[in-house]
Amino acid sequence: MPTTFRPYTPDQDLLLPPNLREWLSADHVAYFISEVVEELDLSAFYAPYEGDGRRRMPYEPSMMVKVLIYGYVSGVFSSRKIARKLEEDVAFRVLAAGNFPSHRTICAFRKRHLKDFKALFVQVVQIAGEAGLVSLGTLAVDGTKVRANASKHKAMSYKRMQEEERRLAEEIAGMCDQADQVDDAEDARYGAERRGDELPEELQHRQTRLEKIPAAKARLEAQQRAADEARGRHADDERRPPGGRGRYKRDFGVPDDKAQSNFTDPESRIMKTGEGYQQCFNAQLAVDEDFQMIVATTLTSNASDQGVMLGVLDQVEDSLQARPDCVLADAGYRKEDDFVELARRGIDAYVSVGRERKAAGDIDAEAYPATREMMTKLATPEGRERYRDRKHIVEAVNGWIKHVMGFRRFSLRGLAGASGEWDLVCLAASLRRMGPLIAFG
Repeated sequence: MPTTFRPYTPDQDLLLPPNLREWLSADHVAYFISEVVEELDLSAFYAPYEGDGRRRMPYEPSMMVKVLIYGYVSGVFSSRKIARKLEEDVAFRVLAAGNFPSHRTICAFRKRHLKDFKALFVQVVQIAGEAGLVSLGTLAVDGTKVRANASKHKAMSYKRMQEEERRLAEEIAGMCDQADQVDDAEDARYGAERRGDELPEELQHRQTRLEKIPAAKARLEAQQRAADEARGRHADDERRPPGGRGRYKRDFGVPDDKAQSNFTDPESRIMKTGEGYQQCFNAQLAVDEDFQMIVATTLTSNASDQGVMLGVLDQVEDSLQARPDCVLADAGYRKEDDFVELARRGIDAYVSVGRERKAAGDIDAEAYPATREMMTKLATPEGRERYRDRKHIVEAVNGWIKHVMGFRRFSLRGLAGASGEWDLVCLAASLRRMGPLIAFG
């Protein structure tokens, strides 16, 4: 007896148009994202189109926000890939409801509203607070290095810039002399009909590089001047450094020979990662203990975490109108002034000082009283146990972003662009986390 298969007629037309919602399970995260976005204040996303009438007929901003957020939730970050998903993926098509914006439109919308995603993130944090998903009993703060949209091979050290600038100037001068000799010979042979202002392609390439190098040197020098001034050093200060002998090793505002600047994204920095040294930004977040909800974010171009924690806690207070009872952070956040301020705010902090194996007596109690007090607290069994909670609270969230959502590299360049994208990433991560918690809460 022949086998009877289920009907399969790929060329069969449908009598009525299909309802895509029937193809998506009722508990799909796309529905949750759509419902939450409908409750958010999107006035900043509508403002640019006010008074435009029907002339341009732009895409509905709420639809664009939903599609972008779902793209990041599902690990699709490229505008081109999102545009392709709008044609191929049922969840994307449900959210877009028959709209197919091009990748250029998606990219332009994302860039236009980079600052507005921070406001949406804050609104989601407030919704999580109202839903009982944020208690502010304990916060863990951590930073993770995320690769910039730039190659480390496009960076050059300050010393190399000086050498390259001299070499290129000499090459250009030699090529110009050679071009003049060729022009003179051609004028003598063919007459002076040639315009004479064309640059050979090789010379144009070198000239472009020569123009970029002084700009990169100027950026490094400006950064070094700011760093020197932050340390209390002045341009006319030739005295010996505090606690040192002799004079300073370098002049004021002159970068170290190894200081680097990247030509593709000058605001990114070379940072140490688990994959070696890469061109990165330092992405920061604060996570609440109870449900591991992200409650604050920021992004810096400094590889060090030092000095970031108070700004992150200020964001939490502005968003939720409350302070956490306890804060956990690793040794990267160690700073005497921050310890003093945390105590003033009444926040019970457990911040590693990076010297757990040494006695508290090794720290100068006169110069660093708050640091020595912190070390003493961490040396107790209760302090060690409390600090140990940091890993499972915040490092797990960094793992979700990088390994589950797959976000390992920024699509946008510059500190402002990457900051806006990091807010969008954390917004997407928060909604992905909230969906099942609210459904089963």
